[in-house]
Amino acid sequence: MSEPHTGIVVRATGSWFDVDVSGRVWPSRLVGRFRLHEEKTTSPIVVGDRVDIQVQDDDTATIIHRHDRENALTRRAAGRRVGHSHIIAANIDRAWCVQSVGAPRFNPGFVDRFLVMCASYEVEAGLIINKIDHLEADDDRLSYWCDVYQDAGYPVITCSAVTRQGVSDVREALTNQVSVFSGPSGVGKTSILNQIAPSLNLRTGEVSERTNKGKHTTTYAELFRLPTGGFLVDTPGLREFGLLDIEADQLAFLMPDLAPYAADCKFSGCTHDHEPGCAVKAAVDTGDIPSVRYDSYLNMLVSARLGDRDVGR
Repeated sequence: MSEPHTGIVVRATGSWFDVDVSGRVWPSRLVGRFRLHEEKTTSPIVVGDRVDIQVQDDDTATIIHRHDRENALTRRAAGRRVGHSHIIAANIDRAWCVQSVGAPRFNPGFVDRFLVMCASYEVEAGLIINKIDHLEADDDRLSYWCDVYQDAGYPVITCSAVTRQGVSDVREALTNQVSVFSGPSGVGKTSILNQIAPSLNLRTGEVSERTNKGKHTTTYAELFRLPTGGFLVDTPGLREFGLLDIEADQLAFLMPDLAPYAADCKFSGCTHDHEPGCAVKAAVDTGDIPSVRYDSYLNMLVSARLGDRDVGR
């Protein structure tokens, strides 16, 4: 049997994992002990993991060891698996939440949950708003959402995968980084990637006219090498981004526009929804914290208190 090789997981399809070792990709399976030791996650191996493999005689391999992760983009697993996590990708420099302004509509609840979970797992995060070509000249939705999230401290990029406006800004932000695109179906994650790396020629779908929501075309996470340097993980569309292991009295400290005020509240452990002397509520009253962000905070606060009963939308 050959010596173990170290590589990176570039595709995860369920029972098989493609591992890139110095440019050669090995279809790989897990040894059983991974399933036993990591029963609280939907998969113990994800795209971006650095692993050791043992090559078999049939030109497949077995994953025998996973190296420690620097970080991971994580959400609560969908369904009824109490306490389970769904790790989307590991060892990343920045995770980008991709949204659109019209079809499907911009979803601040999804965005804010995504950003909070990134902060919880120490993943740098930003926002990409696609399909700006859909806007009429007098439509102020784009400038409104840009102001909300830029003022909160997040990098925001606007673009159109159709007209290519802003695509160069996305390309520059991804260069020499390991990045992740995540968001609902139909917002154009794969279309943007096709513009950045046309040789990939990845399949894309349309938005349903009946539901105004995207149709799934990306069915599993995959890591791609970018021609300008760096890597990007393209992920399947998500209907929800559930919170996981967020304590109610710590939630505000994961939101950079609320955190400075949360530190000045009269009572330690303030949850900013009913307590007197709350600096966060005072900042909302003066307009220093946008009401849309505070409303989103209150919705997430309910989720943090409910834990695994939260629907995560």
